[in-house]
Amino acid sequence: RPCVPLSLAMYACAKFVSAPALVRRSSRVLCQPLSASVLSSPEARTEQVPLPHPLAHPPVPQARPGAHRAIQTSASHRDIDTAAKFIGAGAATVGVAGSGAGIGTVFGSLIIGYARNPSLKQQLFSYAILGFALSEAMGLFCLMVAFLILFAM
Repeated sequence: RPCVPLSLAMYACAKFVSAPALVRRSSRVLCQPLSASVLSSPEARTEQVPLPHPLAHPPVPQARPGAHRAIQTSASHRDIDTAAKFIGAGAATVGVAGSGAGIGTVFGSLIIGYARNPSLKQQLFSYAILGFALSEAMGLFCLMVAFLILFAM
């Protein structure tokens, strides 16, 4: 393995990272779905000229004439994206079960508190309604996130 001075290696790395073609390419890739940017169709791929020297500038991608870059995914990639949506929506729906458990706990505590001290019925009931509303709101937020994952992405 050849020994390269650290300053020369860092300079080569900085030149590679700050190359305008690389910046343009990476900003375009960030705007696309993962499956479209990683596994693009053969006609959208670009040809690259091999490097003459390891420390030379990186090649500028040359697109073939007539080839345009569009977001194209195959059926298997759409299936993977759909499966990921369903898994994410299912994970977001778990919070609805927690909301149900919270509502049950709130009203169970209301019954226990009323059995211990019936004179505090009105105050206990107002606290129970507040606890019910907060717990139900968290469940609705989880459900909203699940629907956003399914239909907005």
